[in-house]
Amino acid sequence: MTSRRHTTKVEIPIPSSANGSASASNKLDLPPPNNWPFLPTVLESLLIAIYPTTLLLGSVFSTLHPATRAATYNPISQAYDPADAPSYFAKKSNLFNVYFVKIGWVWITLAFFLFVFTHSSLGPPLRPALTKRRLQAVLRYACITAVWIAVTQWFFGPPIIDRGFRWTGGKCELIYDDSFAARAEKADMSDAEKAFTHAACKTIGGQWKGGHDISGHVFLLILGSATLWLELLPAMLKMEGLREARRILTSDGLVRSAAFETDDNAGGNMKVPEETHIGVKVALVVAGMSWWMLLMTAAYFHTWFEKFTGLLVAFSAVYTVYFLPRALPPWRQVVGMPGV
Repeated sequence: MTSRRHTTKVEIPIPSSANGSASASNKLDLPPPNNWPFLPTVLESLLIAIYPTTLLLGSVFSTLHPATRAATYNPISQAYDPADAPSYFAKKSNLFNVYFVKIGWVWITLAFFLFVFTHSSLGPPLRPALTKRRLQAVLRYACITAVWIAVTQWFFGPPIIDRGFRWTGGKCELIYDDSFAARAEKADMSDAEKAFTHAACKTIGGQWKGGHDISGHVFLLILGSATLWLELLPAMLKMEGLREARRILTSDGLVRSAAFETDDNAGGNMKVPEETHIGVKVALVVAGMSWWMLLMTAAYFHTWFEKFTGLLVAFSAVYTVYFLPRALPPWRQVVGMPGV
């Protein structure tokens, strides 16, 4: 019995002949493309690989560095003793941690919207016009921000990080203090607050103990910087190369280049004035600082597994917003794709 060989129909643009008679809508039946719609391109894969590589390098450094091994690390507070911290960046009080990481989403938001409203690939620079590309970029930001809020701030009560800590056996242990003020403060705290929120535990002088603590720093720094990079890449490549390399599944069931759905009237072919480059520069600075602080976090804070779960949660959100739309046309109609 012979089997029938199936091929995947892929539409690619056919270069015009010398006399210009060839049509751009010609179709060919070809074997499946090198990258499926739900997979990143080679360039995107290299970018994504930077994050696990950074975590690995930081963890190896902390294991091998003599000063780090000799320093006193408290796994409960997840911090080194300031008196013998192996580096300025190993202190939680370092300025970069206090004024950049601790309010990291403010910097990510500033960089994102400065880029969106100053780069002509998304619409008229320095004008509040809500083009399709800008609107979909804002929707992507809203989705990513919703994940950040759910994981670190609030998820119908305690955030996912705190819930995960409790689900894995963690609890809030009080630091006993017989002073009248401490007893009164503890009496004012409800049992639910003691049990379910890290912030409430810290407020009453307690400490999280026992459970798995997803690294919020790793999650934030990867989620924010990856969002900026995936928005920037099409603009930095002048809307060419990456756009053609990405594959999408269209509503008619064909696998095509992402350029098939590009709306050149949305601003993709507009000349970029020099003054609008400020958005790209600020986003690059924020993404670069995020990478550096990710390396410092990998070197001096959290366990291997806590850093891995922070990476995994961040990647899940990035994949859902930036890669899954390529294979799901209805989802792509809502959030779009950068440069398309």
